[in-house]
Amino acid sequence: INDGEGHPSSSHQALKGTSKWATSLENLLEDPEGVKRFREFLKKEFSEENVLFWLACEEFKKTQGKKQMQEKAKEIYMTFLSSKASSQVNVEGQSRLSETILETPHPLMFQKLQDQIFNLMKYDSYSRFLKSDIFLNYKKSEEQEENSPEAQTAAKRASRIYNT
Repeated sequence: INDGEGHPSSSHQALKGTSKWATSLENLLEDPEGVKRFREFLKKEFSEENVLFWLACEEFKKTQGKKQMQEKAKEIYMTFLSSKASSQVNVEGQSRLSETILETPHPLMFQKLQDQIFNLMKYDSYSRFLKSDIFLNYKKSEEQEENSPEAQTAAKRASRIYNT
């Protein structure tokens, strides 16, 4: 049984929103709203390029066709890895990375660098994000929404529908 948006609507429904974000960085990055809030936080910390690089690498892995891969690889390199990059990320081994690798791209060519950035976010920014005003205020508004009379009425209606 699904709710109107195709999500499971069992009484044992999985965590969602801020509760889910707080369990792991992976869960946060799987939720578009979580990514939006995390980016907002990282922007204030002047490190938004980390999550943008991570997202670009995720998108790159799905790229089909050598020509498209070459174009996307070059875009990632020029945006995040080149010494002249506009949003340069700080990763080990970056100096050894040259434009020649862009000639023969493959889906996992940025994996090691992406893993470094993920770990940097996981062990540094993520824990600060969970204590930030951005996260805490969003969590508070989410809780107020859940406890609103409209939400409770909808939940009662739903339980009547599914429990009959």
